[in-house]
Amino acid sequence: QAPLEESGGGLVQPGASLRLSCAAASGVSFSTYDMAWFRQAPGKEREFVAANRKRNSATYLADSIKGRFTVSRDNAKNTQYLQLTNLKPEDTATYFCAASRTTITSTLRRPESYTYWGQGTQVTVSS
Repeated sequence: QAPLEESGGGLVQPGASLRLSCAAASGVSFSTYDMAWFRQAPGKEREFVAANRKRNSATYLADSIKGRFTVSRDNAKNTQYLQLTNLKPEDTATYFCAASRTTITSTLRRPESYTYWGQGTQVTVSS
């Protein structure tokens, strides 16, 4: 079983909303991990979207999605969420969930800071 599994992607029109979920496999001590979301569009590098630290559930968001996306976690359900609103065509990408035992603030936006990854869920925004 993969350690992380994303769901909730789909094809939507501009302005629509989606909620992505990232479920950790049973037996994973989800509450002990710093979590994050990244996205990758075809031909582009993987891009930081949001992070959700285990300590105080502190959150960090990329400037490009502030005010539109919200990240949260439910440790009791072993699940991280990414609420996407007012979606734009440039949000089209595969969205990945990532986890690490610990991250530091200066590098938590880098993919190499994370140990575990999901398979990704596709979000397509098109009219």
